[in-house]
Amino acid sequence: MPNAAPPTPPAIPATEAFSPATADLDTWPVPVQVASLWEGQMTAVAAIRPALAAIAAAVEAALPRLRAGGRLVYAGAGSSGRLAAQDGAELEPTFDWPASRTILLVAGGPRALTEAVENAEDDTDSARRDMQAAGVGPADVLIALAASGRTPYTLACVRAATAAGALTIGVANSAGSALLDLAAHPILVETGAEAIAGSTRMKAGTSQKIVLNLLSTAMMVGLGRVHAGRMVDMRARNEKLRHRAVRMVRDLTGCTEDAAVAALAGTDGRVKPAVLVVHGLTPDDAASALARHDGRLRAALRSVTAGAAGA
Repeated sequence: MPNAAPPTPPAIPATEAFSPATADLDTWPVPVQVASLWEGQMTAVAAIRPALAAIAAAVEAALPRLRAGGRLVYAGAGSSGRLAAQDGAELEPTFDWPASRTILLVAGGPRALTEAVENAEDDTDSARRDMQAAGVGPADVLIALAASGRTPYTLACVRAATAAGALTIGVANSAGSALLDLAAHPILVETGAEAIAGSTRMKAGTSQKIVLNLLSTAMMVGLGRVHAGRMVDMRARNEKLRHRAVRMVRDLTGCTEDAAVAALAGTDGRVKPAVLVVHGLTPDDAASALARHDGRLRAALRSVTAGAAGA
């Protein structure tokens, strides 16, 4: 019986390829090294433009679920997992997105945020357990990231989320990868070979961070947590942010600093109801107006000004 042909090795993802252009990187003067690495970062930024339509479609698909009370779930391993966790962690202080509605799943658990955890990215059983423990369901939105698009932990999270009826968004830097095939909304950013082969914390990581910024920020805008280019749902928890809150109320209403301070004092430091208080509402009425308009300050302001005009 003839010997069976050896199995075909898997294709090398574009992010793992070697770049001849930087073969002599270690021999170059430091200014030349830095300039070359910077050019790679610019390439990463430019590579996002072809993905803008896919990013917008993912946001539009996610908003109905988030408006209905769904959660944002992030999943990834290594650099991708750390970037995902950073994005998710910043939503609560920036947009007052409830921490209870953000799930951060990183291969290897919280320890992997600061150190490498051996074999964590290959642990599909852990991924399924993490997803089950999070109770991911049809109202939720999963954002999964993997530069190669084939990280087993991340793929297992997407499969589990799909089975649970959640919306899945996959961000990868390698065309034709499994993550892009599995996700309902695939986002491909082709950054190509890294200056240092396989070091996806470089171009791929930069592009993933930008894509995460675009996704989560556009989602928060769509949820009414931004008004007139300002983070009006921000929680003023330190002196810098308290000054920022006063400045926002003044800018949005034209009131004096004293009036802004007084309005914020009556609304627990919250900018949106404070703006309505400056317009003549009581704190309770301001809260009710925002509740009637799904937290959207622009719509609440229209109702207040229309009521004043009709009075």
